[in-house]
Amino acid sequence: MPPTPRPPRRALVTGGVSGLGLALVRALAARGDQVMAADLADAAPDGVLPAGVTYRQLDVRSDADWAAACEAIERDWGGLDLLVNNAGIAAGGRIDVAEMSEWEATVAVNLLGVVRGCRTFTPMLKRQQSGAIVNIASLAGLTQAPAMSAYNATKAGVVALSETLLHELGPHGIQVSVVCPSFLRTNLAVSLQGADTLAEEGKERYLTRAKRTPEVVAARILRGVDAGRYLILTDADGRVGYWTKRLATPLYRRAMTVPGARMAAVERRGKPGG
Repeated sequence: MPPTPRPPRRALVTGGVSGLGLALVRALAARGDQVMAADLADAAPDGVLPAGVTYRQLDVRSDADWAAACEAIERDWGGLDLLVNNAGIAAGGRIDVAEMSEWEATVAVNLLGVVRGCRTFTPMLKRQQSGAIVNIASLAGLTQAPAMSAYNATKAGVVALSETLLHELGPHGIQVSVVCPSFLRTNLAVSLQGADTLAEEGKERYLTRAKRTPEVVAARILRGVDAGRYLILTDADGRVGYWTKRLATPLYRRAMTVPGARMAAVERRGKPGG
């Protein structure tokens, strides 16, 4: 017998007009789902969103914006089936060079933005006794390279939050997934504007030269969500890093000291950027 068709989902995706968020919006819309794309701008760029997708201005740092989005979804859709907390910014920097303002900005978006989304929609999902929360973290939440303290800490926080909610919300019929992709080809590099130019040069190279496309990663995410997986590793790099850290810890630690040693050598030569 052919598989039973999956009913359309009502989905909200933050950071939904560029990069991975846009790829997820397009993939969900192509499946026939009802989708709201949320982002900072007052309006979506012309021609970016598929027909039928709703756009909403939403700053993930704003409790008022989250409350207004929840109210609109309750009014217009009667509920939500899929919350994708995708909005985030890139950050790099050695602990003694990155400014505290960079830490505060990164925490506000990458961690507290996710917390606010989960807090806002959990009461609705509990009333439904159904739905799914998908938090987009990063491989940096599982394996911590040097000179990325703020980014690593916030993404590890998203992983910890997601595992907590997995156990807390599961009894209410709510699925929780956390996604930990490695570098992929997006415009995330434009948010690298910190004081530590030396550290950020390397991160920008990885982001701009990445071979994986958002569309490929989005398809893998949705397969993982459909399968009910909690931890979604979207590429081989992530799986190797994750399991090496757990099963071959000395090897993992030696590998992680290499970029730190290179940066220390540059510092000793007195290169600008920190």
